[in-house]
Amino acid sequence: MAKSDGASPESMETFVKGLLKENPVFVMLLGLCPTLAVTNSVINALAMGLATTFVLTMSSAIVSLVRKWIPKQVRIASFILIIATFVTVAEYIIQAISLDVHKALGAFIALIVVNCIILGRAEAFASKNTVGASILDALGMGFGFTIACLSLGVVRELLGSGSLAGFPVLGKSFEPWTIMILPGGAFFVLGLWLIFFAWRREWQKRKAAAPAFEIREG
Repeated sequence: MAKSDGASPESMETFVKGLLKENPVFVMLLGLCPTLAVTNSVINALAMGLATTFVLTMSSAIVSLVRKWIPKQVRIASFILIIATFVTVAEYIIQAISLDVHKALGAFIALIVVNCIILGRAEAFASKNTVGASILDALGMGFGFTIACLSLGVVRELLGSGSLAGFPVLGKSFEPWTIMILPGGAFFVLGLWLIFFAWRREWQKRKAAAPAFEIREG
């Protein structure tokens, strides 16, 4: 039997689906609270995305590893305990790296515990699949969440402050759109991204249906 080169198509699909096709924010509308709250700058958005990815990946791996030994009656409580452990680790890591970022994220670091993306993947995927598949699924969903946070953070910081990651980009003559770094700006930018992804899904459906339509016409 010939050895396959690289990852299998199933493994790649498990990872890639969370980036765009099943993006937790833009498609499944999960984790909107931190997405709206901390994306007023690129640094904050990146920190929240990476922290969530870390917690999601580690908790999914552990849940998959011990899934056969967790009684069904206490599985949710057990999942939350596992998630809370890694949230504590992530909080200490952020605090050690940057006190400013830790202060900016505030209570939203602790609230990763109740992020429905993490508990949802633990219940829907990690508790039913192998460790390797669970890690790939968690990385895909985590990076998808990070992409969503950065998509908002880039637009909001660029238009709200004229900078990216704290570095001036648009020059001194640019008049910042203050609304963009306020809660109202977060809803506005998220709405525009949701419209774009809805249009993209509709365009893909029409593109997929076009060949079949042409064959029937012929």
